[in-house]
Amino acid sequence: MPHHRLTTRLSAAVSVVLVPLLVGATTAGPAGTAHAPADGATGSAGTADLDQLSLDTTLVASGLARPTAIAAPDDGSGRLFITEKPGTVRSYHPDTGLSSSPLLDIVDRVNGAGNERGLLGIATAPDFTTNPHVYVSYTSQPDGDVTLSRFTLDTARDRAIDPGSEEVLLTQEHPTYTNHNGGEVAFGPDGHLYWSLGDGGGSGDPDGNATDLSTLLGKIVRIDVGRDCAAEGYCVPQDNPFVDTPDARPEIWSYGLRNAWRFSFDHVDESLWIADVGQGAYEEVNHVPADLAGAHFGWSCLEGPAYFDESRCEQDVDYVDPVFWYRTSLDGCAVIGGHVYRGELYDDIAGGTYVLADYCSGTAWGVVPGADGYESAVIGEAPIQVTSFGTDGNGELYLVNDLPGQLYSVSFSTTG
Repeated sequence: MPHHRLTTRLSAAVSVVLVPLLVGATTAGPAGTAHAPADGATGSAGTADLDQLSLDTTLVASGLARPTAIAAPDDGSGRLFITEKPGTVRSYHPDTGLSSSPLLDIVDRVNGAGNERGLLGIATAPDFTTNPHVYVSYTSQPDGDVTLSRFTLDTARDRAIDPGSEEVLLTQEHPTYTNHNGGEVAFGPDGHLYWSLGDGGGSGDPDGNATDLSTLLGKIVRIDVGRDCAAEGYCVPQDNPFVDTPDARPEIWSYGLRNAWRFSFDHVDESLWIADVGQGAYEEVNHVPADLAGAHFGWSCLEGPAYFDESRCEQDVDYVDPVFWYRTSLDGCAVIGGHVYRGELYDDIAGGTYVLADYCSGTAWGVVPGADGYESAVIGEAPIQVTSFGTDGNGELYLVNDLPGQLYSVSFSTTG
């Protein structure tokens, strides 16, 4: 779960301001340190007029136990798979609603102690019909190791997964603090599996994990789970950036992240959007080309567009600037990254818009990259305590919220 810093929850009616145009702003670093946006990350321009775009939500299911993530199997079934923090996965279909029995139950092996531990992420194999694998991220018993596992259905149409089919692919020790576990799992346009891990928790990354290449904490991991690697569980792609770096974990794809609770790929331009929860001053979103290996996002030298700890800044390092940020405790408490809208129903008004929200305030923003930078604006309010966005097989957006335990469909309209 995201790291919540406010002692009292913000009202859903909290006033917000229009986020200004962010045109790859740079922050002056110490001598010899370059700090610049990633080249080629502008993506494809959208069709949205953000000044007139409005986000709306419709409740479609309730009764979820602290839902954390959404995935849609590419099998034509129209189902959504929804993870619940205690360690279960529920199936939802628009015609039949939320399943009464879980698709998967691994409560016996999930450590859900603390607000941010539990079953955190889910992804289905791109060729799910012929290769019905489900990948999940969770914090395991007894010590909260962050764990990436694969489960197998007998057939894609099965309504239950045998918990005994688990194959643990990767684990990372995370014993000291219960927060900052990350947990997003997603397949990239290259067919590889990406996984985010938080910096290990505490305040200010006390162990310096986000920049330590010997640990997976504070990183996004990239592995090959294709058929050719089945015997080993996974393979390390040879174009991963630290394959030949002594003492570095070769699975690392990018680093310098605090708690990338949610990230997503835009499968039109293949770019990667990363929402990184801030320490206490800024919440941020990063946008980079999918093939940008070894990107360093600056934590804990930087938080959002500003310094956090100058003593942690490295010489001669190209830090990637966020393309969008807002002030923690002013506009919310924890950024919940979403997806670029690529569905058909609202393509003419919202196509190409990256949608995100804040956990506490419910404020929803749209961000659109273009030739002159990134346009961003408040486009509405999501339900309170949104924890994750997801898309169905047609690219239509959904979201879930935390303690209310609800699933909403997302729609768009224009005010002009």
